[in-house]
Amino acid sequence: MDRMTTARGDLDLARFPQDTRDPLRAWDAADEYLLRHLDEREGGPVDLSGSLVVLGDRWGALATALATTPAARRPVHESVHRPIHQQILRPVQISDSFLGQQATRANLERNGLDADAVRLHTTRDAPPDRIDVLLVRVPKSLALLEDQLHRLAPHVHEGTVVVGTGMVTEIHTSTLTLFERVLGPTRTSLAVRKARLIFCSPGPQVSRGANPWPRSYALPADVGVVSGLTVVNHAGVFSAERLDAGTRLLLRSLPARTGAEHVVDLGCGNGVVGLAAALSNGEAEVTFIDESYQALASAEATFRLNAGAQAAARFVAADGLADFPPGTADLVLNNPPFHTHRGRTDATAWRMFNGSRAALRRGGELWVVGNRHLGYHVKLRRLFGNCEVVASDPKFVVLRAVKR
Repeated sequence: MDRMTTARGDLDLARFPQDTRDPLRAWDAADEYLLRHLDEREGGPVDLSGSLVVLGDRWGALATALATTPAARRPVHESVHRPIHQQILRPVQISDSFLGQQATRANLERNGLDADAVRLHTTRDAPPDRIDVLLVRVPKSLALLEDQLHRLAPHVHEGTVVVGTGMVTEIHTSTLTLFERVLGPTRTSLAVRKARLIFCSPGPQVSRGANPWPRSYALPADVGVVSGLTVVNHAGVFSAERLDAGTRLLLRSLPARTGAEHVVDLGCGNGVVGLAAALSNGEAEVTFIDESYQALASAEATFRLNAGAQAAARFVAADGLADFPPGTADLVLNNPPFHTHRGRTDATAWRMFNGSRAALRRGGELWVVGNRHLGYHVKLRRLFGNCEVVASDPKFVVLRAVKR
């Protein structure tokens, strides 16, 4: 946990789940730049008294800072906070990340703010009817930004203040073009500490066209029971245009299983792996788990399209298997990410492996696909006491570990 100093007070902030060994902070220079602009804009501070929406706030730093008002706080040690704004703000945070929203809740709590000081919306929720101030933390995925700007555009007006922020490596010509095409005339600020702001003026004459998301594609003919079926991808979900090579290898390697069992598609993405498990074993109960709301919407759309509206399945936004009933899963299928936002790490994979071991029954199996160079076999042997290579190609490997 670190302390961010703003004109609104000092805030103790952490990512979620909190890990004292994690060197990455819950905010960066882009968040600080945006907050300074709101208070120190030439011509006077931005009027935040209307409907305020924060899109893409990664760990809740922006929403927590904007909600820090004396009227909203519970009593805390006064040396920690030095708020100067007296108006009551209740920003709407729109996020695709379950972990990001959990971080926001935790950061509100640790800074003495009530849980309802920020209204938490997902990217799948209906936007507020009217938006007077729109703050955008530019996401890694341009597709997700495109989708969200299309969804929000009907709710802004000519007087809406639109300010985006990101590090200079995150803001490209395509980013500015997208703001301009969907909302209106756009310009950027000078870079400060490798961060930049985006200023957009919504206009009534913008011809933005239809939202191109979600998109669909047909699976190839060599991936087992799901061959030729249609996959639905909402914006920002991994492998939006075609099946990725790692998942392809996993699908071609899945075992033929029968009988009642509980299968978990962990980090499900568009849900194609869990769909394969469900179609190959009609008695299986399948749970799709992801921290991305866009991914879960994709998985459910893919499943319903191919398995039928009445087929049994669960779609759960969660921190992996942290809250999963222990000893209740028979098979966990996993293609773990090796990055979180812009930080590359195997911490997420390690937590998924530990969670899988706890969730599995004795004799249950974890199947993992990953890049060969990541060396997941070492971690799995350490954790499960066994690991076998089921399939491999020059780039990827499919591994199987059994809970003894």
